[in-house]
Amino acid sequence: MTGGTRIVLAGVALAFGLALACLRSSPAFAHDQSFSYADVRWTKDRLEIQLTVHRDDAAQALAIADATSLMRPEVLDRNRGRLEQNLLAQFHVRGGGSEIPLTVAGATARPERHAVALRFVAPLDQPLGSLTIDARLFPTTPQHQTFLNVYENGRLSRQDVLTADRPVVELYASGSEGILAVLATFIRAGIHHIFIGPDHILFIVGLLLLGGGLGRVLKVATAFTLAHSITLASAALGLVHISGRIVEPLIALSIVYVGIENLRPRTTARDWRMRIAFGFGLIHGFGFASVLREFGLPHEALAWSLLGFNLGVEAGQACIVLAVTPALYALRRWVPRLAPRAVAACSWAIIAMGGWWFFQRVLTRA
Repeated sequence: MTGGTRIVLAGVALAFGLALACLRSSPAFAHDQSFSYADVRWTKDRLEIQLTVHRDDAAQALAIADATSLMRPEVLDRNRGRLEQNLLAQFHVRGGGSEIPLTVAGATARPERHAVALRFVAPLDQPLGSLTIDARLFPTTPQHQTFLNVYENGRLSRQDVLTADRPVVELYASGSEGILAVLATFIRAGIHHIFIGPDHILFIVGLLLLGGGLGRVLKVATAFTLAHSITLASAALGLVHISGRIVEPLIALSIVYVGIENLRPRTTARDWRMRIAFGFGLIHGFGFASVLREFGLPHEALAWSLLGFNLGVEAGQACIVLAVTPALYALRRWVPRLAPRAVAACSWAIIAMGGWWFFQRVLTRA
């Protein structure tokens, strides 16, 4: 063995020894990441939750200097009431429109996991379609994570991780109660999105400005619906992904294009709107999908949540159609000479608004 090799081996041995010394002298090393586990067992008439927290987190919350002392039954019993109160103040379960009161059923030291496990129970008066878990445990430790396992009737139905940035999760039951809860939640979300999205409203209004009979209007609306349903489902399920930096400016351009098409003179009676509604509907579907991803899709009810959101979007669009179409019909019926000017003025306004949104979105996302 050469002298250089001996020096290298000695350096490696020294580094290894220093690492071992650091490990032995740092009791907090094994708990660099603050975490807890919440096992939720959910049946039609009972809710049981086991909350397992690391002894270091529990000791910090109780202002106990020696965390290992919590592993002793007498110390845990003496501090159990304060720990339960602390955790119940940060862990909430809601269902049926109100908070579900949890009753403490026991606390156990888990030395093999360096943790304390607390069990909470709550009887349920009736089957619930959904539960909302709000876990903001140990708020003074922003990196804390709560690993959630949900068992419905003994079957693991959902796993998730709750953090300071995302402390709330919505859970849906299987069966008819869960389906109705999913539909109610996502239909409301779809309606809400349509009415807070002026770009989608202007696009639909632009398509309706040229009027036509009920059959034509329904064909245009159906084309838009089919198109955005395709891309909404594909993007929400992760099959296709297009960046919002591309989608949002394209949605603005679709509004500009519809306004321009309304101003162009027509030499044939052929209705161009179905083609435009379907083509740009594909783009708008990606916009809907980005909202749905932020809202959060329940893994246990993907199909029903997509259906509910689509139904909500359609309900919102139907309200716009029912509001705009009769007004345009009345304008053409009672003031026929003013109608073309009104359509032109609205089209120019749509072009201006869409153009403004386009440049705004390009500049802000650059």
